[in-house]
Amino acid sequence: MADALDELLRGAAGNPRVIGLAGGLPCPTLFPRRELTAAFLRALQTRDVPALQYAWPEGFPALRGHIAARLARRGVRVEADEIIVTSGAQQAITIAAQLVARRGATIGVDAETYPSALDAFRSLRLLPTTSSQARVLYRMPAVSNPAGSTMGEEERRAALAHARFIIEDDAYGDLRFRAGPPVPLLATSRTHVLYVGTFSKTLGPGLRVGFLIVPPRLHARALRRKADDDLQTNSLSQAIVQEYLAQNDFDAFVRKLRRHYHRRADRLMAAVRRYLPAWSFKAPEGGFGLWISTDARVDEATFLRRSIAAGVSFDPGSRFLTEGGGRDQPTTLRLCFSAVPEDTIEEGARRLARAWAAVRRRSPRRTGARRSRPTALR
Repeated sequence: MADALDELLRGAAGNPRVIGLAGGLPCPTLFPRRELTAAFLRALQTRDVPALQYAWPEGFPALRGHIAARLARRGVRVEADEIIVTSGAQQAITIAAQLVARRGATIGVDAETYPSALDAFRSLRLLPTTSSQARVLYRMPAVSNPAGSTMGEEERRAALAHARFIIEDDAYGDLRFRAGPPVPLLATSRTHVLYVGTFSKTLGPGLRVGFLIVPPRLHARALRRKADDDLQTNSLSQAIVQEYLAQNDFDAFVRKLRRHYHRRADRLMAAVRRYLPAWSFKAPEGGFGLWISTDARVDEATFLRRSIAAGVSFDPGSRFLTEGGGRDQPTTLRLCFSAVPEDTIEEGARRLARAWAAVRRRSPRRTGARRSRPTALR
């Protein structure tokens, strides 16, 4: 089923007639291309051209210094030498999980969470669970994916008190709409929190620059795993990000991003309320998407196929579910407002509503009805 859904989404992504409410991509028109171009040129003009040379596994010292300074403004005291630059947040998540959980162990996650983290954990033979008894947790406290919610104070305290280790994924922390990013869990516990950060949601995922901070006693092991994995993070990408941070006001840029994505989120919520009034959601506090649900149930692949034919795509909810959708589970979707042209958001919701109405008319699955076996994808 997952492979078939991926095939449908890949086809839709390459179709210019489809309004892409899937994917969770940053807005391409907001990439600071002029500033990154200047950073690229400066990097190539530097003496000895470190941007084109081998580097140490932990990453460029000046880049780690910029990261440490920015975290200090958020209440985290960390030295540059404690930071490991990674090939995006995904590598950081994988290294962190390898450090704190053995094969066959459980790892506590939210009921709906980042699909690629779930994939990574399962590839490592870990067992994602929503049980509160797990001693290793994966959380996105600042802004979660897919819901865009912020962890409350009571939940933060409970997680810190109970868990032996917490992998804190702060991928969307910079994109919290109103209040800005909260203080990371890392600020409260350096001995139990493994912190994952990234520039993918802001400067661009193509750079593949993330970073990892682990408890001091795990740092040498983390660095060894990093070196064994890929020797080092791309030198040119590190140099570009380093030069950008040195010459530009990154905080001002991030504030611009927040305003832009907040406006888009409001526009999508208004469109869903208008065209899909039976669907429910909580307003996201940040991020790229809107997590919506309804008690009515249909075959997910059939709905996606019908939607793409109507000219709109979405992220099927099953991709985010830790324990899979059951017979009595609502239909869920993630609708991404981030990369689609803003003036097409309302039309995308209208097309989705039309596809939903069509698939509901044809589907034998009604709320409370007996669920038949899907025939489209076996």
